[in-house]
Amino acid sequence: MTAETSQTLDRGLRVLKLLADTDHGLTVTELANRLGVNRTVVYRLLATLEQHSLVRRDMGGRARVGLGVLRLAHRVHPLLREAALPALRSLAEDIGATAHLTLVDGHEALAVAVVEPSWTDYHVAYRTGFRHPLDRGAAGRAILAGRALYSGDEQTMGGLADRASSPGYVLTRGELEAGACGAAAPLLGVGGVEGSVGVVMLAETVPERVGPRVVEAALEVADALR
Repeated sequence: MTAETSQTLDRGLRVLKLLADTDHGLTVTELANRLGVNRTVVYRLLATLEQHSLVRRDMGGRARVGLGVLRLAHRVHPLLREAALPALRSLAEDIGATAHLTLVDGHEALAVAVVEPSWTDYHVAYRTGFRHPLDRGAAGRAILAGRALYSGDEQTMGGLADRASSPGYVLTRGELEAGACGAAAPLLGVGGVEGSVGVVMLAETVPERVGPRVVEAALEVADALR
C-alpha cells in the first residue's frame, strides 16, 4: 500500500530543488513550466517559502534559495558526524593516524568530523572546523577527483593523475603542514553531499595499505549516509 503524501509539500520541495540547481534563479513562469502547474500555484508556494526565509526574490522577480536554508544546513553536520564516526574510529585505530570526514563548504574543504587514534605516541592534530582550499591537501583533492568522475572532466582528472596512486584515492605530502602526508578518497553515491574520507599522518611516505583502507572507509561512510 502506498503511503499518503502531501502534494503541496511535494511541490514546495521540488521548487527548492529546482532553485538549488540554478545559479541565476528562476521566474514564476519558468517554475510553473517545470512543475507542470499554473502560475497561481507557484505564487502561493513561493509566498509560503519566503515566509520561512527558504526562498527570496530579487528585484527582477527571479526566485532564489534563501538564507533560511543555511540554518537548516548547519543542523546537518551533527547528523553526518554521528553517521560517520564508527567508520572513522575504525580507520584511525587501524592505521594509527588521524581520520577525518571533510565536506565542501563554498570553495573550501571543511573538516566536520575528526577521530584521533588512541594508541599512538604522537599523531597530527587535525581539528573539526579546519578549512583549506579544495585544490590543496588530500581531502580537497579527493573531493575534486570525485567531482571530476561525475562530470567527466578529463582535464581535472588528468591534473590529479600525478597524485592518484590508484583509481579511488589521492595522496599528498606537505601541502597543508610540513612533514605531514595525507590520503583521502571521495564520497561517492551520496545525493546532495560532496566530501571525502581520509587520514593525515607524520611520515616520509604513506604506507601502501593506507590508500585502499581509506577507500574502504569512504564506502562505509557513504553507506551510512544513504
